[in-house]
Amino acid sequence: MKNIQIRNVPNRTHAVLRRRAEAAGMSLQEYLLGMVNEAAARPTVEEVLLRAERRGGLGLSTQDVVDAIREDRDSR
Repeated sequence: MKNIQIRNVPNRTHAVLRRRAEAAGMSLQEYLLGMVNEAAARPTVEEVLLRAERRGGLGLSTQDVVDAIREDRDSR
């Protein structure tokens, strides 16, 4: 396993995270590792769009999608 070290964490941020870890019954390390794992498990918008592009998509441009959403909203 690899290690990650974060320096210069503001005191207030550290205190908030420490309290949240305690409330969850976890060490700060366990709590932060859970947060990091959750973040890594969720693809970014860019990753999702890239995957869709690689699959060929539906041949729609971003503007086509925006127009369809706007049309739907306007019809309500």
